[in-house]
Amino acid sequence: MNAEVCARSILIIGFIAGVIAKFLMPGPNEPSGFILTTILGIVGAFVATYLGQALGWYRADQGAGLIGAVVGAVIILAIWGAIASRRSSTL
Repeated sequence: MNAEVCARSILIIGFIAGVIAKFLMPGPNEPSGFILTTILGIVGAFVATYLGQALGWYRADQGAGLIGAVVGAVIILAIWGAIASRRSSTL
């Protein structure tokens, strides 16, 4: 698979994972917009890959799939919500 196809698939899976995560965990303090949703999914995939490799679920050459990316994005949204709610309560 060439780099362009790989980059496109990462962006598509990241966007889908971000949308699903935002659907599963809605809130007023969530990031919005196409770019932030895509970044949320991509970061979620990296989080899921790192946690999966640390726990022995994935080998070093494996990455998280769509379900793992969604779980990672939900974790990122939970952290985002905790930080945003703490920040808004101190203002």
